[in-house]
Amino acid sequence: MTLHENALAVLSGWTAPSAEAEATRQRFLDFVRPDPTTVWREHHGGHVTASALVVDAAAERVLLCLHGRIKRWVQLGGHCEPGDATVASAALREATEESGILGLRISEAPINLDVHHVHCSGGPSLHYDIRYAAIAQPGAVETVSAESSALGWFAPDELPEPLADATEILVAPALAWALTAARTSPAPSGSRPAS
Repeated sequence: MTLHENALAVLSGWTAPSAEAEATRQRFLDFVRPDPTTVWREHHGGHVTASALVVDAAAERVLLCLHGRIKRWVQLGGHCEPGDATVASAALREATEESGILGLRISEAPINLDVHHVHCSGGPSLHYDIRYAAIAQPGAVETVSAESSALGWFAPDELPEPLADATEILVAPALAWALTAARTSPAPSGSRPAS
């Protein structure tokens, strides 16, 4: 299965939580379906990206980065690359690279879809961002990457400013998924379970 086929399968199988989200899902399908190159950053005018909101092992805080270029706090993510087998693996790779945290567990399904304007290296573009949740192992320590000015863990009622558009709406579904994931997955050997 190609990355384009995986993106179509993810979008086709995603159950939108609202009428607005369903309209966004249809917009994604209309964009992605006719052209296999829409998953690559070289696609003129817009392309699929993948991101993940990382949650701590206790499912109480989220990890955000102060993006070096846009100067706003945002979840971790970016462009798909040729080595990415799936959109979820692209989101996991990006979250791992940008957080420095190994052993993240990514959600099987997206928690959100979002289309937003950006200025990529090729000029003005649209990012069709497929957004996942990820949970960190107990004791995970983040490391700031070259793409970020800072990283920080934040409780849902203490999110930083300025926050990127459409980041706050990821917090509740990411925490809800992480609570379930923490209960259904045994702690790694040598770690204590999340409390």
